[in-house]
Amino acid sequence: MEASIAEQVIQPLLLASDSSHSLEECLQFLIESSKTDSGRIDLASKADILPSILALLQLLPYPSSRHHLNLSLKVLRNLCAGETRNQEAFVDHNGSLVISELLDSAIGDAETVRFGLQVLANVVVMGENRQRDVWLRFFPERFLAIAKVRRLETCDPLCMILYVCFDGSSEIASQLSSDDGLNIIAETMRAVGSVEYYWLKLLVSRLCVEGDCFPGLFSKLANHKDSTFTSEHAFLLSMVSDIVNERLKEVSIPKDTAHFVLGLLRQSVQVFDFASAERSELPTGSAVIDVMGYSLVVIRDACAGGSLEELKNDSSGGNVDMLLSSGLIELLLDLLRKLEPPTTIKKALKQSPTSSSGKPCSYRGFRRDIVAVIGNCAYRRKEVQDEIRERDGLLLMLQQCVTDDENPFLREWGLWCVRNLLEGNEENQKVVAELEMQGSVDVPQLREIGLRVEIDPLTSRPKLVNDTT
Repeated sequence: MEASIAEQVIQPLLLASDSSHSLEECLQFLIESSKTDSGRIDLASKADILPSILALLQLLPYPSSRHHLNLSLKVLRNLCAGETRNQEAFVDHNGSLVISELLDSAIGDAETVRFGLQVLANVVVMGENRQRDVWLRFFPERFLAIAKVRRLETCDPLCMILYVCFDGSSEIASQLSSDDGLNIIAETMRAVGSVEYYWLKLLVSRLCVEGDCFPGLFSKLANHKDSTFTSEHAFLLSMVSDIVNERLKEVSIPKDTAHFVLGLLRQSVQVFDFASAERSELPTGSAVIDVMGYSLVVIRDACAGGSLEELKNDSSGGNVDMLLSSGLIELLLDLLRKLEPPTTIKKALKQSPTSSSGKPCSYRGFRRDIVAVIGNCAYRRKEVQDEIRERDGLLLMLQQCVTDDENPFLREWGLWCVRNLLEGNEENQKVVAELEMQGSVDVPQLREIGLRVEIDPLTSRPKLVNDTT
């Protein structure tokens, strides 16, 4: 093989490796030498090393020289890891063109593609000029072709390249947010399944949580032969829910996204057969259940925050107002009424687990998440407090202040919800006090949120008062 390679290409490599032996030994030496900062600096001082590696990549045929091509890519990857002179030489000698032509030939070879992407990833981290050089060569057709390989080992370096370029240029960010860009992200998500790769999660955060691309990307993940939800839909929602929860005080999802997620919740409730509930934690493995659950969790966190006055200072207040005006409370109360009672109430009523006429929770924690959303919405929002009373929902919410085998932390969320429903709302307090005095409900947990029932001496009616004793 060495005999067929031009002497001006191989000779600098042999000299740099102090080797008069095989090309493989030479490349292995260069791989090891370029792993360290000092080694990369030393090789960068030999101006003909990187151009020779690029020339070698053009001369070696694929697939017959696959092994040596991969070794050459490893050398190139190491050379470009944080060494400016090598990165500049890569751009000056049309490195993106060389890599693109090689990957066109090896597009089905996940290992070779991964090494090529790692080279590009090490180049783009060092500035907009290098990013633009790679972007113009690969977007959108080549990036899409790589994504369609759908291999886990190519996902992370591909997403790193996309994210770094997106983060470094508003023009590139606009292109990645376009239809072509979302096609690439969608294909990448199909490749990874349910594995949260670091760079993919960063991309989703920028595009779908900070940006407004969630509806577009969600639609790209549809199975056009089937109108139901896909596992990729559930995966995207789970990732968004994680991001929103992790960055609760930092970001608020766009209003259009919040409205879209509410639509997903409505749709999933309509198509789901509650009789087939999984009774497991999210993710359950059922796309429709997971879409339902993660939609609810995203809405819960979208409605979390401080007082209405505080929320009006940012976009999250607009989200809550929009969700409320879209019938969120009516939907949630309806769902809650259709569920069988919590296990504590079942036992008190001496019901067997199978005797209830209500529907089971669609997943473990479903009731808790409904209560959590209502509790967050009711926080210092009198219109929500009043709506729940007017919809005869106070007794229903009081019944959630109990333990439930299928809903961890239901009692805690129930108490939070009742506290928010009663705070500063005399009408609600009167209704609850009358319910307790009539024996319609027994809520000793009210004491845990600092309230107790006593008779008003002027009206002879029960009322809730603060109990600080």
